[in-house]
Amino acid sequence: MKKAASASSPSPSPSPSPQLFPAFALPDDALAQRWRDWQPGRPGAVDGDFDLSAFDPSAKPFSQGAKAGDKAAVLDLADALDGLQNLFYADRRFKLLVLLQGTDTSGKDGTVRGVFGRTSPLGVRVVGWKAPTEVERAHDYLWRIHAQMPAAGEMVVFNRSHYEDVLVPVVQEWITPQQHAQRLAHINDFERMLAETGTIILKFMLHIGKDEQRERLQARLDDPAKHWKFEMGDIAARKQWDGYQRAYQTLLAATHTPWAPWTIVPANSKTHRNLMIATVLHAVLDNLGLRYPDGDPALADFKVE
Repeated sequence: MKKAASASSPSPSPSPSPQLFPAFALPDDALAQRWRDWQPGRPGAVDGDFDLSAFDPSAKPFSQGAKAGDKAAVLDLADALDGLQNLFYADRRFKLLVLLQGTDTSGKDGTVRGVFGRTSPLGVRVVGWKAPTEVERAHDYLWRIHAQMPAAGEMVVFNRSHYEDVLVPVVQEWITPQQHAQRLAHINDFERMLAETGTIILKFMLHIGKDEQRERLQARLDDPAKHWKFEMGDIAARKQWDGYQRAYQTLLAATHTPWAPWTIVPANSKTHRNLMIATVLHAVLDNLGLRYPDGDPALADFKVE
């Protein structure tokens, strides 16, 4: 469960304005409340009223009970998302950006496989972000991000994202506090522009505990099939765990907006992680009122011979 509320616990966030961003105004009140319970607080809050540690990474708020039931539900949702993806592509009024952000071993790859594994590769594109190249560094930090935005009818999943630029440089003190604040403002403006031009943005922070990360890193070392994924840089970042948690807390509060909401996903359970993300994604897509385009009236009575 989410930890008990305290003076420093996040307050419930209000629903985004239905008039501006109707996709996020879910008609299922119970589901909408569960979703709000795992958002960072009121949109744009930066005055210290959000506490990431109040969110328990081992919680299972979207669980249906038994693990077997949750696994079955994930498969059912994956099938349903495949159908919605076909309709989304045919409708072409929208674009979808799903952003997966989290510490090493938080399950970004596993989410892509579990949630999107049954969708057509023709309609879903995954972008994995690494350190910028020399060409990318010669431009502003959002230049390479903008080039990978979804087109009409396309779903794009980011494995890591532009939020790396307000994590690593902040923890390593490569940018000043003023530059940090400036980047957060840039990102909000950038995402609002995308939202106002038809992009549905769903941001998921995969939230795991420090002990869980230790077990997963050790599993990479112990399994020959996963050993290649282990990097000493993961250990260096782990030593700065508290610094990264503070950086996440800041960015989540500052960039949780009505047009691009964050969802904090308790991710110690891989099955629950996939269930929660698939549930929110399905609900938002289902709320878009997707429809197939009208056929050509001239073909109404046409018969293929």
